[in-house]
Amino acid sequence: MIGDIGHAIMTPLYYAISVVLVGWHQFWSLIFPAESGAAWALSIVGLTLLIRAALIPLFVKQIKSSRNMQLLQPKVKELQKKYGHDRERLAAETMALYKETGTNPFASCLPILLQMPIFLALFRLLDHASKKKQGSGILTDTQAEQLANAKLFGVKISSSFTNADGNHAVQAVALFLVLAMTVTTFMTQRQLMSKNMPADALSGPYAQQQKMLLYILPLVFAVGGVAFPIGVLLYWTTSNLWTMGQQFYVIRNNPSPGTPAFKAKQDRDKAKAAKHGHAPAIETIEAPEAEAKPAERQQPKRQTKSQRQKKRPQG
Repeated sequence: MIGDIGHAIMTPLYYAISVVLVGWHQFWSLIFPAESGAAWALSIVGLTLLIRAALIPLFVKQIKSSRNMQLLQPKVKELQKKYGHDRERLAAETMALYKETGTNPFASCLPILLQMPIFLALFRLLDHASKKKQGSGILTDTQAEQLANAKLFGVKISSSFTNADGNHAVQAVALFLVLAMTVTTFMTQRQLMSKNMPADALSGPYAQQQKMLLYILPLVFAVGGVAFPIGVLLYWTTSNLWTMGQQFYVIRNNPSPGTPAFKAKQDRDKAKAAKHGHAPAIETIEAPEAEAKPAERQQPKRQTKSQRQKKRPQG
């Protein structure tokens, strides 16, 4: 029963993945032999890039949500001080704050969560092609056999570390890609925390959640990665590299206020303005307090009527 439900859910994904994969393969077959590892590996890369391009709106939503979460941390801390003794009230007030500001604390997980079924579908498609030499979706049996036997760096992209059967070349390539996947996963999380989080957001529940993800996600992928086919490892590493580039662009050009990236952008803008001959205006804005203040006018002391009469010249 559960297997039938799972098959019903995954079947549309098999078709979607196979349509994109076969489409890219037809394109790369114009350049490389159809059965070559280069054609199939580049098809997996093309599949990854297309999926990530489709997820750009969700990524933008993720960035906005993460930024709002960071900027709301001072208010969240105030709520913790006020309702720390009442967890239910604290949770209710915190969620009300998120709702009021249009912030979804779970939006940061959406791109990863939506990629997991695609990741699993590609895993099953490669595994099925390798073990049964049968296609899935629109992937024909002939194409499935080509995919199963296609080699990258001298090893089959359908192989994994756990089914290498003592083949040290397969183990070496698989371990390299597992390491690449793990490092890029860590770096994408680290990039977000070190460059685009203000100092006051580096403590509290949200910061603790981010720190946990920083170490737990790479560990999960490192442990599970030894069972992934090389083609799947290629998919996830490419996806991580896309994320790093995408985050770098957003953090560099639209950083959160009060973050190291925001200060770096200000410095670049000032240097650019100075290069175009606008340095005096920048200096005036930067250091208004350094200008010498004019001496205040001394008001004469008030005198009594008798004192004023004494100072009058005697006629």
